Amino acid sequence: MQIKPRQHLLDIWQAMARHSFDDGKLVRGDTDGLSSVADAERLLCILYPATEVPAFRLDQPDTTERDVLRALERVGSRLEIPPNLIAALTQFMRTHTGTDDSPTFSGGHYFRPAEPDGTVSHEQRQLGVVDSYSMSVTLCLATLGFLKVYEGTTTRPEVLKAVAELREATNARLTAAMISLLRSFTVNVFDAESEQGKRLIQVIGQGGQSDRIVLQQFSRRLRPLRATIIESLSRGIQVDEGIRDESQLFECGWAWGIVKDAPEITDLSVAVPGQPDGIADRLPYVYFTVTALDGIQDLFSDRTLTLGLLDADQQKLAEMLRLRWELSQQYWSAVARFGADRWPLEDLPWQTTGLRLESEYFSLTVAAILVHDLVRRKATDDDLTRTVAIMERLADRGRVTSRMTRRDTTLRLHTPGVTMPLAGSERAGGQLLWRMTDFSAQLLKRIIQLAELSRNIGAQDRLLRLAEQSFEHLWKRRIDEEEGAGLWDNIQAVYPDAKNVGNRLSWSITERVTECLVAARILYEQQPIRSPELAELARELLSEATHLFGKEQLEASAAADGSRARAMRSIESRLDHARNLVDDRPATAFALALPVLQELDTLAQARGAASQEV
Repeated sequence: MQIKPRQHLLDIWQAMARHSFDDGKLVRGDTDGLSSVADAERLLCILYPATEVPAFRLDQPDTTERDVLRALERVGSRLEIPPNLIAALTQFMRTHTGTDDSPTFSGGHYFRPAEPDGTVSHEQRQLGVVDSYSMSVTLCLATLGFLKVYEGTTTRPEVLKAVAELREATNARLTAAMISLLRSFTVNVFDAESEQGKRLIQVIGQGGQSDRIVLQQFSRRLRPLRATIIESLSRGIQVDEGIRDESQLFECGWAWGIVKDAPEITDLSVAVPGQPDGIADRLPYVYFTVTALDGIQDLFSDRTLTLGLLDADQQKLAEMLRLRWELSQQYWSAVARFGADRWPLEDLPWQTTGLRLESEYFSLTVAAILVHDLVRRKATDDDLTRTVAIMERLADRGRVTSRMTRRDTTLRLHTPGVTMPLAGSERAGGQLLWRMTDFSAQLLKRIIQLAELSRNIGAQDRLLRLAEQSFEHLWKRRIDEEEGAGLWDNIQAVYPDAKNVGNRLSWSITERVTECLVAARILYEQQPIRSPELAELARELLSEATHLFGKEQLEASAAADGSRARAMRSIESRLDHARNLVDDRPATAFALALPVLQELDTLAQARGAASQEV
């Protein structure tokens, strides 16, 4: 199934508007207000494409396109859509604000009890989580960009007042989310002889070398990163002094929430209230690290910088987050590619060291960090080709591109999903779990990111075919009736053996698919990969065509309005066009040159036949 970003996004917008808006007002669902993550995901289904895709812009009503208006008719008319979106966003900001007027980042119903018959208390549901911090960064930046453009198009006093109120609330939430991300970052130092140390050595050593040699290689390869962390002690990174000992192992990244004893961020121009005490263990999770990286990179996007969306304090926080962003990418990329031969990441499934879990989902999250790092450092063809092969294997093992066998245990990857215990959550009551059910959507997202990065024709072709297969799998999983029709997730549509599941509206998967379609649009807007071989052939064809065209011009000129004169003008125009394309689109130049050569040959033959008759 070919990915058609524009049409598929419009389909999602129409379904989302039908489900979530009534007469222009945001309709509260059964789970609204219970999870800031789900509420942010729902709004981003509209706002993210509206701020990232020029054809879908809603902040300049005079330019909104007709098919967009048809898709969002439940949200309002051309002039009503922006104010109605502002009202919906304001409703979100108010709902997720505490009694002290500080933003809240509740995980809500996304938290699950560890005990089969356990419950999650109201206090536990209010706990902040990295998913909410990261999603809030993306939502707030999209909102601020939307407001900055839209306020210049209206003079209505009540609308300008609503814009000012929403901007103030959005800035407060953005600052709070960035601070919470800083306080959730951690570096975990542990002994090589500990259980965690032995597991890490087993993962990266692949069993081919002694533990001592693996430890030496780890120390040598991670020495520059260790030095950067030590240097960063003065820049707010909290880490055990054991990091200075090269015989110690370490991991860095994001815990599930604010870590225990994390200090408040105070060195800003204004005091920021609502910095709750953390309870999370100082244990980096690769899943939450990927989630944090996805949100943080939006702080450095061209749109953020061009529109100047960050104030002075936020710019300072962004630089602090950039440091942690780079540390995490470098660490997990080095661990994933550790050793000279087989990568640890190629040994599926990935085993976590802190919690002793293993799953293809964790392989995918480590691969996602590797993709981030490949983008950052301009990947080599070898790195890219090996990563493509990993994605193909994950798609197969996850039964995204292959059929489910009878009593296939892989089904658990999708339903009920992969669960992780949240270390430290027991400090607020019973231990909590976090469940991930979006393997297929996350896989598609990383495949498209890799395809966007790839400048190798063979690798990109494999990725595009894999993306189309994965997208077809996901598109079949849309709910086709009742509540949520046109949205996700109907897992039985592709996995009939899934029992007692039914249709369950998932804003998480719906939002991920929306992100994938925006990324696919960016991919298709790139110039095609240039083939040096085709470029050389195209130049040779154009050289011969140009020579023959010059020779044809030596012949007696025909009437200016005659068929031969018209043919000559057409040939000249096509040759000029092909020459302009040969560097960027050599295959197109090649295709244009061939009929020109055929036409010149036809002219030459016709002239030869005419001379023989004479």
